[in-house]
Amino acid sequence: MRADQHLLLVGMTGSGKSTVARVLGLRLDRQVVDLDTEIERRAGKSVRRIFADDGEAYFRELESTALRDALADDEAHVIAPGGGVVVSEANRALLRGPRARVAWLCADIDTLVERVGRSGHRPLLDDDPRGTLQRMLSEREQWYREVADVIVLVDNRSVNEVVEAILR
Repeated sequence: MRADQHLLLVGMTGSGKSTVARVLGLRLDRQVVDLDTEIERRAGKSVRRIFADDGEAYFRELESTALRDALADDEAHVIAPGGGVVVSEANRALLRGPRARVAWLCADIDTLVERVGRSGHRPLLDDDPRGTLQRMLSEREQWYREVADVIVLVDNRSVNEVVEAILR
């Protein structure tokens, strides 16, 4: 990874993007940008509230803007987007850009369901977490693969083992 490249972690909700990003930020001495947190800061409300008040399409617009802004920063960061960032073709083009190095944190459904549970802040998973995660993974898997420079399996691995795999 070049010093001027942002390191982005993509993958399903529950794959560990935010946790791994924090450890990578410390290891690489880089600022960590959690896009959902940035979106909440800009909107002045939670992701759940944005979905309820304004809908998923509006959230995706905010997400695209936050991704574009983070990638435009001259200083290289560790960036943790939400799991659905790859749904947009424009976002996938940004993720394939020269200043982006992308690691796909790949987890199986059982791992995702165990980690996500009924956390309360993931509005797309309210009704049927397992079924919804399975459907979303089948829709998104090709897009994660398309943007990934490296694929890291996270099942049964510690955060430090995942970090080491990304940095190899």
